[in-house]
Amino acid sequence: MKNLNQLLLNFNHKQNFNYDDFYVSKSNYYAFQLIENWPKWEKNILNIYGERYSGKTHLVNIFLNKNKGIKINENEINEEVFKKFKLYENIVIDNYNSKSDENLMYSIFNLIDQDNKYLIINSINPINEINYKLNDLKSRSKNCLFAKIDNPDDELMFAIILKSFSDRQIQVDKKLIDFVIKRIDRSYGKIVDFIYKVDELSLKKKKAIDFKIIKEIL
Repeated sequence: MKNLNQLLLNFNHKQNFNYDDFYVSKSNYYAFQLIENWPKWEKNILNIYGERYSGKTHLVNIFLNKNKGIKINENEINEEVFKKFKLYENIVIDNYNSKSDENLMYSIFNLIDQDNKYLIINSINPINEINYKLNDLKSRSKNCLFAKIDNPDDELMFAIILKSFSDRQIQVDKKLIDFVIKRIDRSYGKIVDFIYKVDELSLKKKKAIDFKIIKEIL
């Protein structure tokens, strides 16, 4: 595991989901440990939840690179996916926002139980707080493992900012990054927005990123 090497951002750059490119901090440690400790889970269903850009997809890609499985987005859930699910021990549903058919979701939960499979659901909010209309699904959604990815701490913020600039072949002084960390909202989405705007302004002005440009964006 390489320090300061987590790529959580995507600004038309190739996303890297390698194990060595994930930076572990207090914010995501528990979720990472669960991924590492599979299959020694207390339950067969894990819900990883947290803000957009927090690294949930990166984590499940690390998991699937080590363990055979299948990943789908929630909008791909239909009757046909059950044929695919039967072929794999591990199933990942990414970008889950409870828009899919509740009966189909309940059937997926039942499949996991009956065939002793494992399911990881990535979502922004925990699935046990979703107000499902189907009572059986509401009850089943509470009987899972839950791993929250918290807002980034200073270490993780530094890693994200450093890596995202590095991926653009932009060298930024450590003092500039420390300056940003003390002033920007502790949010993955805000960091994404900030990096994009700083890069855009730098290109527009044809100037290297300095305190003046950073202060203007902040």
